[in-house]
Amino acid sequence: MQIIQSLGEAMNWFERELSWDVPPTELRHLCGRIGELYAALITNGQMATEVNQKGYDVVSEDGDKISVKTTAMMGSGGHVNFNSNTLEFVDRIIILRVNTEEMQVETLLNLTTFETMELMGPEKNGKRSLALSKLTKTPKDKADIKSIKKVEFQGYTVRELETGTIEVELNDVLLSPTKPELRNLAKILNVSLLSSNGHLLNTRQLGSQVIKTIIENNS
Repeated sequence: MQIIQSLGEAMNWFERELSWDVPPTELRHLCGRIGELYAALITNGQMATEVNQKGYDVVSEDGDKISVKTTAMMGSGGHVNFNSNTLEFVDRIIILRVNTEEMQVETLLNLTTFETMELMGPEKNGKRSLALSKLTKTPKDKADIKSIKKVEFQGYTVRELETGTIEVELNDVLLSPTKPELRNLAKILNVSLLSSNGHLLNTRQLGSQVIKTIIENNS
């Protein structure tokens, strides 16, 4: 519960910074913290007791030492660097992306260190790099995250997960991207796409409003 609460607070702060027009690439520390909390959540693990403890950030429920890398870059450009001297202390590597459009965390890679090293380039100056282009074209893992709210409307199912992510299904088929589907539902339900200060609602905010309206209509 503490991890879920901390993750929600970190995502809210990240979203607030974005609303102040701070570039996502300038929020590396916050982005990294979000990734570590998310990794701890999906592995039912805990945060490492020290910062960058021997190259890993999270210890899973099974005792795996996990190095977590998180990016906010969209598209296939860029790369992730690893310290060659600490890879031997790591059992698994998870690479995540904070999707700033959907305001949700995506899993780009979740493999053992050995499997990940096969994707990396050669060592250079004590570092090994992994190009994001090798990850963004592969199918994403769907984490088994519990839903805290679920509503149904005209064949649609809208869920809010405990991480705050919104999912939309139509006739049991998961729809992606989520935001256009939420906008269609908002139009049908007469839900405004704007906040009280005139800004467009992001996916999480719009999803919450759609769920709230459906619940009120059903009652």
